[in-house]
Amino acid sequence: MNEIAKKIRRKVIDLLYKHKACHLGSCMSCIEILVALYFDIMRKEDKFLLSKGWAAAALYSVLSEKGIIDWDDLYENYYEVDSKYWGLVHHSVPGIEHSLGSAGHGLPVAIGMALADKKRRIFVLLSDGEMDCGTTWESALFAAHHKLDNLVVLVDYNKLQAFGRTNEVLNLEPLKDKWNSFRWDVYEVDGHNIEELTATIKKALAVKNKPHIIICHTKKGKGISFAENKVEWHYYNLTPQLYEKAKNELR
Repeated sequence: MNEIAKKIRRKVIDLLYKHKACHLGSCMSCIEILVALYFDIMRKEDKFLLSKGWAAAALYSVLSEKGIIDWDDLYENYYEVDSKYWGLVHHSVPGIEHSLGSAGHGLPVAIGMALADKKRRIFVLLSDGEMDCGTTWESALFAAHHKLDNLVVLVDYNKLQAFGRTNEVLNLEPLKDKWNSFRWDVYEVDGHNIEELTATIKKALAVKNKPHIIICHTKKGKGISFAENKVEWHYYNLTPQLYEKAKNELR
């Protein structure tokens, strides 16, 4: 699956470069998480929400690799005026359950889905910046109260958000202790280790009567040397020179 992750990274940079789009750093930090879910964990009846909807290029690339959407159509139309392939995930795209991208909205929606059908597993990927949102913590209380053990939250904890480092914008630590105090089933993993991710998700799903959260320690811009752990790659675009450098690093 590591080769799949590398292929997804190549697709993402192709999309972002062709259409002069941003959010490269946010896409690169969550690719192993998406690959673990879509190529191992998720069953046909499961549902996934990308709360950090600005990483749309990563999820669209995964969906194309799964054959859910057409790569050529995506490549030609991503980020274009009147395209269904918005820069934020949009429900008009096959495989996208809900339009998202406004921080703090994905978890409340996921909880509603989990509560409505407790036989269905719901997975949702949050950014660490979304830990700043009051809706996240209100939802955390609600999910624990209703013992939503069919809900799995994954946090892309790359320690950077739009305008700075998370520990400078609004320090989240001790993050694991916070979620434990909200009566969740809590884990921490290397978010770029697919084997560790899949094993931990499976372990979590065996725990009953608690919602689950997996704090995934990641690097923004993972896999591209000039973008790794750089806050500016939340918004920067690839120049022709940097695009070629990124392609060479991902061969």
